[in-house]
Amino acid sequence: MYKVDNAVIMAAGTASRFAPLSFEKPKALIEVKGEVLIERQIRQLKEAGVPEIYIVVGYMSEAFLYLEEKFGVHIVNNPDYNTRNNNASIYAVKDILANSYICSSDNYFLKNPFEAEVSDCYYAAVYANGETKEWCIEYDANDIITNVTIGGENSWYMLGHTFWSKEFSDKFVDILVAEYNLPKTANLLWESIYMEHINELDMKIRKYGDDIIFEFDTLDELRDFDKSYISDTRSQILKAVAHELCCNESDITEVTAYKDDTLEAAGFTFKADNKKYSYSYKEKTVRRL
Repeated sequence: MYKVDNAVIMAAGTASRFAPLSFEKPKALIEVKGEVLIERQIRQLKEAGVPEIYIVVGYMSEAFLYLEEKFGVHIVNNPDYNTRNNNASIYAVKDILANSYICSSDNYFLKNPFEAEVSDCYYAAVYANGETKEWCIEYDANDIITNVTIGGENSWYMLGHTFWSKEFSDKFVDILVAEYNLPKTANLLWESIYMEHINELDMKIRKYGDDIIFEFDTLDELRDFDKSYISDTRSQILKAVAHELCCNESDITEVTAYKDDTLEAAGFTFKADNKKYSYSYKEKTVRRL
């Protein structure tokens, strides 16, 4: 058994797909069923007996500072959050990784999945019936992950947290440091780096039911889970859009982010009354498409 030393919650990204709520505040600070996402996860880690919690921030980093006083967590800045993928968040905490949970700040765990002692390195997974675009896992008779493919069907796929032993952490950090400055590495998820070295980094699959781990990539997905967002999006932008179009917030659906030529979040498209529109963050205008 590995005694958990700490947990890292990655909260540096812009979560642009979660438009426009994530343009107004970090996705991790969105309230779901009466609780702030990242606060719920911090509480669950503390209830499980995890002694130290590190929050890696970047986008709107100042919004997270209150967590230090409220929960006694450590805030770590990722200065490269907007030019690199999440491997930069792992790099930012490379010196504290040991027997560590690695978590995404936007996961909602219906039941607490964390423990003070863990038997194996693992990646959480849930089952997809039919086709999925998620990262699908192949594994052997001992539940060791042998391959990961993007997309598949009737498959277990990566979703949620992962646990690294000190040995795994040391091996992964060595690989990350060696490859960090390679041009190809900047755009890679840490999971992609793991996949490239999967034969060196033993990790098991840990299976969860489909009623334990939730992730909301879009407003519509959040509305499916928390019905209160149907009539009240908590978004000042969407409230202004609804006012301009003389409709209810509930009439605004299929909100989809788009980026400009520099890959910065530029706005979103949406439907209202079966008509398609776009909204520009810069111009603060609605346009019929």
